[in-house]
Amino acid sequence: MVASPALIPSSHDSIVADDGIVLATQRWHGARVPELVFAHGFGQTRHAWQGAARTLAANGFAATTFDARGHGESEHVPRGDYHMEQFVADLVRVAAGARSSDGRAPVLVGASMGGLLGLIAAGEAPAGAQPFSALILVDITPRWETAGVERILGFMRSHPDGFAGYDEAASAIEAYLPHRRERKTEAQLKPLLRQCADGRLRWHWDPALLDGLVEESERYQPRLFAAAARVEVPVLLLSGARSDVVSGHTVDEFLRLVPHARHVALAEATHMVAGDANDAFTREIAAFMQTL
Repeated sequence: MVASPALIPSSHDSIVADDGIVLATQRWHGARVPELVFAHGFGQTRHAWQGAARTLAANGFAATTFDARGHGESEHVPRGDYHMEQFVADLVRVAAGARSSDGRAPVLVGASMGGLLGLIAAGEAPAGAQPFSALILVDITPRWETAGVERILGFMRSHPDGFAGYDEAASAIEAYLPHRRERKTEAQLKPLLRQCADGRLRWHWDPALLDGLVEESERYQPRLFAAAARVEVPVLLLSGARSDVVSGHTVDEFLRLVPHARHVALAEATHMVAGDANDAFTREIAAFMQTL
């Protein structure tokens, strides 16, 4: 009998990165191998995976979710000195902690930024040190549609003075994601916001991320193409059919780079795949895991 997702236990912990930054982690317990490691997108937290991780754990799959540095409950980098290499190293470190008892590497589920970090980690891994046994990329390809990314960054740069309360923040998200049927509750918003000394609520992520890391991203595209072409582990690309970040063109280009990859487009999803179509998203992950 499959356990009820509501009853699945999880444990909170932390991992210390190579440079001493403390990363908040959460482990969902299960007996099946390989395990899953979920890496969220830019500006998100591990809570973006809550529904999927809980449901998959109910079906026996162990999973680790974590907040990237500068996000959620993980520490910020002093002086805002963020670089892509730090994030790649963090992901490899989390993956090492999710190896099964027989040494089998975990499967990465990486959304947007998390997927790009996974491509670099998998494609550039030294012989015999592959951090993942498979990749599930969530609405991301080595080339992305600039207009879609600019829309996301525009939202992240808006409201620099924060919000007077949770209702105001919910209204901002509602305007940004008008296709969502349910308005965010205070309980759902609490992990995404921090109350500052002035009493205002501001997003959980370090504003310095919008400078260093975003400015670096365009320069990484040649490296991402090269890394993708070297990926040998099984790959599933899950895209949102209504995404403005991934398109038919970028998907076709990716499939030429990684001809063994499988692609599934989820009809009801935008770039925010797990949030838009979590049930279908989770079913596709479970089906892919069965093939491994």
